[in-house]
Amino acid sequence: MSQPQQSDSLAALRVQIDALDQQLLSMVNQRARLAEQVGDIKRQEGSPFFRPDRVAQVIEKIQRANPGPLLNQHVASIWRELMSACLALEAPQRVAVLGPEGTFCEQAAIDFFGGAANLIYCANFDEVFHATAAGTAQYGVVGMENSTEGVVARSLDLFLRSPVHVVGEVSLLIRHNLLRQVNSLEGVEVVLAHPQALAQCQGWLSQHLPHAERRAVSSNAEGARLAATNPAWAGLASERAAAQFGLHIVAHAIQDEAYNRTRFAVIALPQTLAMPPASGRDCTSLVVSVPNRPGAVHDLLVPLKNNGVSMTRFESRPAKSGQWEYYFYIDIAGHPSQPNVQAALNELQGLCAFYKVLGAYPVTE
Repeated sequence: MSQPQQSDSLAALRVQIDALDQQLLSMVNQRARLAEQVGDIKRQEGSPFFRPDRVAQVIEKIQRANPGPLLNQHVASIWRELMSACLALEAPQRVAVLGPEGTFCEQAAIDFFGGAANLIYCANFDEVFHATAAGTAQYGVVGMENSTEGVVARSLDLFLRSPVHVVGEVSLLIRHNLLRQVNSLEGVEVVLAHPQALAQCQGWLSQHLPHAERRAVSSNAEGARLAATNPAWAGLASERAAAQFGLHIVAHAIQDEAYNRTRFAVIALPQTLAMPPASGRDCTSLVVSVPNRPGAVHDLLVPLKNNGVSMTRFESRPAKSGQWEYYFYIDIAGHPSQPNVQAALNELQGLCAFYKVLGAYPVTE
């Protein structure tokens, strides 16, 4: 006798949910109409349509007011998508990412801009930089650093001569899966992936597929696309890529380090989006070179120490001049609007033969 009562109760709850859905839809569209008015004003003033600091402020305010039971992380996802959809009514944002569909770079862009952004898929990070600098895209997303394999060297090199700067970052937990037409490890002759992914999975590959060729391609999603064309090939890529190309996930999460994260930089021309204002938890990135003399690298650190500025990253890259000279990529904690940070940067610039601020932006959790 209890079954009909349960069904009646369930039906009553569904009626309430349907009514709330209608109210939500009405209110969401009211918000969208206000967003369109905001877009008209921004268009008249010539101000940027996308303001990541404003997105962060709105989400933080909503999270503080959240009484539950929804978790704050889920509230943030809902509001980011809501704001992305409203922004698409004002002016769709063109964002260059590493393609094809299904890359972690694509996921980073969606996490930052929301699903309504107009993504432009590029064959490599060179094209992402070029599309952003040329105006084909208003923004770009490029890999910067992996917690297992270190920096993405090509991205660092491209920053040297590109007019773009960093306006934000995204940190993604990276899980690599072995994808294949056939749901088996038997007969895998080639494993295709980005060089970083191959390196991040080398222990697993050596143990489980010791005789398979490891072939580097432009992106993990490209490896998955190619694996879909040959039953003897496999790719290392995301679950999104598996769904995109209709592949089996033969082995889940095969990266050698469980806590495997990649930092992605969001780039733009300064005229598209100026340096974001200080958020209270910021990173300033710069690249410098110093004369090739004893103690020169040590001298770079003195202005930071004297002004109480913490350095969070220090990487060197050959200057390719044939003179054993190097560029140094430095991340420091803080924002140039802080007096001690600005003082340290001014002193540092005076020591350098080459000096370029790559950007100042809020750091991710």
